[in-house]
Amino acid sequence: MRITVEQAEQKFSEVADHLQKELASIRAGRANPKLVEDIEATVYGQKMQIKQLANITVADPTLLIIQPWDKNALPEIKKAVEQAEIGINPISDGDTLRLPIPALTEERRLEYVKIMKQKVEEARITVRQVRKDVLVGLDALKKDKTLTEDDYTTKEKQLQKNVDKWNEKLEKIAEDKESELLTV
Repeated sequence: MRITVEQAEQKFSEVADHLQKELASIRAGRANPKLVEDIEATVYGQKMQIKQLANITVADPTLLIIQPWDKNALPEIKKAVEQAEIGINPISDGDTLRLPIPALTEERRLEYVKIMKQKVEEARITVRQVRKDVLVGLDALKKDKTLTEDDYTTKEKQLQKNVDKWNEKLEKIAEDKESELLTV
């Protein structure tokens, strides 16, 4: 698929947005609804995200409360949270689920940093793939003689500037998340 230099900017933005969403699901020892809102539970014969089934609130920095709109969905939501392996043990009190967020150990924090770095590297790989797709398209245009050598060089330099800019943004996102994870 050929991507133009202009379309690449949109693709890079999508990569950064996706990375931020992925990193939001990595917990930093504080209650955050994003930890559980995308977990899928099988209710009414189909898989649905918890955010579609219940209200998720932060009671205090170490406690999430999930209040299903239909009380019959509570056991399935509890089961889904347990199977998600996020290190949280849900407690059912009849109408709601209480999710106490345990304090992170230093070992667990470093494990989360490792996971975070993997996700950042995946984002960088995607940026490189988009750059490669654009360069393939530019090469094809140059071979077809619809793009001059000067235009090719100009677009190539513009593309590399964009790649560098977005890699810096990804690095900034990673630094922010790492400092959040390592802050006790």
